[in-house]
Amino acid sequence: MIPLKDDIPVRRPPVVTIALIAANVAVFLWQVTVIGLPLSVQVGGVIPYEILTLHDVPPRDLVAPPFTILTSMFLHGGFMHIAGNMLFLWIFGNNVEDVLGRVRFVLFYVACGVVAALSQVAVAALGTDEASLLVPMVGASGAIAGILAAYMVLFPRARVLTLVPIFFFIRLIYVPAGFFIGLWFLLQLVSAFLGDQGSGVAFVAHVGGFVTGFVLVKMLAPRAGWRARGTGW
Repeated sequence: MIPLKDDIPVRRPPVVTIALIAANVAVFLWQVTVIGLPLSVQVGGVIPYEILTLHDVPPRDLVAPPFTILTSMFLHGGFMHIAGNMLFLWIFGNNVEDVLGRVRFVLFYVACGVVAALSQVAVAALGTDEASLLVPMVGASGAIAGILAAYMVLFPRARVLTLVPIFFFIRLIYVPAGFFIGLWFLLQLVSAFLGDQGSGVAFVAHVGGFVTGFVLVKMLAPRAGWRARGTGW
């Protein structure tokens, strides 16, 4: 299922969401035109061994190992990777930003992304496959998973226009946000439990980001009546 849009209007331009999308796209263009995807992932991605030991694995990283958690959130492994992430960020991020306000939204986004990355690092550290300690992780999906959780909490009755392929046919249907996001999370949870099976997708990071977003939105979101008060910076 591919989401196309939701039916919740925003009260003001989603400046931060647009800026995040622009930053991700700009970085991706740098990846493919300047440094190359494989090298950019290696020098800017989260490598569990580096985070656990605070030592670089050659080639030298763009920043010191702990800060690759931040750089990794703006790097992607391919066109479909960034296209999917930015689509989800645009559809669901603007409404969450509208509720939280711009500053809280930035803090929320970064926190979800950081915990998502650390979740993947922890699983690699506890695993028996030492090779996984050297596999870099990139992408904004951990932070976006947190946004999905926040959207589900804030707008459970919203409707999401969804493209659903059924054999050789394609249908456009409105799906309740709670169902759409809940199903997405269930798939991530099952996949994380079964292991990535060579898929290259950091399912544990998705789960970590989602749980973090679910908890944080209850702490950061304004109380009942937020629509009447405005959120501001």
